[in-house]
Parts: sequence; C-alpha cells; structure tokens
Amino acid sequence: MTSQDADRPEPVGTSRRSKITPEREREFFDAVLDQIRECGYDAVTMEGVAASTRCSKSTLYRQWRTKPRFVAAALRSNRQARFARIDTGTLAGDLREAARCAGEWSPKDTTLLQALGPAVLQDRELAQALREALVDPEISALEEILRRGVERGEVAAGNPALEYIPAQIFGVLRVRPMLDGRNADPDYLIRFVEAAVLPALGLR
Repeated sequence: MTSQDADRPEPVGTSRRSKITPEREREFFDAVLDQIRECGYDAVTMEGVAASTRCSKSTLYRQWRTKPRFVAAALRSNRQARFARIDTGTLAGDLREAARCAGEWSPKDTTLLQALGPAVLQDRELAQALREALVDPEISALEEILRRGVERGEVAAGNPALEYIPAQIFGVLRVRPMLDGRNADPDYLIRFVEAAVLPALGLR
C-alpha cells in the first residue's frame, strides 16, 4: 500500500476507528471551528485541519469520514446553554443579564453562523448540529426564564409578546452585523432589551 492509499478515506463499511483521546479530539474540534470562523466553511479542508493539528488526514477521515460529519461533531461538542445559569430573581433582571451574556459571546457565535450559512442550507445534518449546539439550548433556557416570570406574576401568561422574545434577541444578534457592520455588544443588547423587549412584556 502506498502512502497515498493510506491517506484516502476508508470505505463506509469499515469498522476500524482510531483511538483519539478526549483532549486530542477537543484540539481537532477547536481547530476546525476556528478555521471556519477565519476562512469560511468552503475554504476549510480535512487536510488543512490535519496539518494545523499535526496529524494525518487519514486519522480524521477514519474517525469522521467527511468534512460535514466532522464539523457537525465539532458543533455538537460545543453544545452549552449559557442562559441556563441566569437567575437574578426577576424577569427584567434575567433578560438584562441574558442580553449582557449574549453580547459577550456573540462575536464568536455570530461569525460561526455567518461562515456556515450557505453550507447548512445544503446539508441537513450540519443544519441540525448547528441548531443543537447554538440555538436550541439557548431558546430552551430563555423559555424557562420567561416561564419563571409568568409563575412569579410579573407578566401575564397570555401576553402575546412572550412567544417572540427569543426571536427578538436572536434576531438582533444576527442582523446587527448586516445593518451596522459590527456585532451586537453587551451595551447594545441591554439597550435593545430595555427599549423593545421589556416594554412589550409590560415591564420597566
């Protein structure tokens, strides 16, 4: 077998998988996501990630087989619900804190969303992984924040604005770079919540 043959992806039926430590796997995942943010999805290759992490490309192909599967695994490994840690005791306080937190992590997440935009329209698994990693956990956490506010009597359960709060917050995160050429930072998002979100809920 030539070295060229060894670097080719193995057939789908192959069961052999390389033994990769969690630390090494994290290095691969961080490398591919960082390269996507910097260069865009189409410019990133398995070969490039292999070179930057000093491994053979056959190792990556053996483990994940295709770039979309590799990127989907990297996205799922970053799943986290940062809003889930928020509980200030009031709905207004929770929403302000959510805005502050979102403004802190929006540069990395927004850049990644923009870089993956065209690819997720073409690959269903990639789109699902993106939702599972960056969208669904935070929407669930926001819904829990709103539910607590309803239970405390701060806002009526029938308030029609409740349904649209996640869309408002996520929408401004995605849209501001296109409108103003810069990310929605904590100050901008807090002002947005105070001017648009809290009044819609009847809160100060």
